Amino acid sequence: MQRFEWAALMRAGISGLRLRPSEFWALTPAELALMLGVGPGSAPLSRGRLEELARAFPDSDGG
Repeated sequence: MQRFEWAALMRAGISGLRLRPSEFWALTPAELALMLGVGPGSAPLSRGRLEELARAFPDSDGG
């Protein structure tokens, strides 16, 4: 069974990523790891990649 360093994860999520506590606790460990850029084969999202995704999946106003 894998143990989590909750104090460090909370500090990274709430202080580092500026998540609200409710947002932090709603994440799965895999989602948090992805956001922090940790884990095998993961890297932080670059601005270029974010812009590419924004073009591919634009926000809509629901109308």
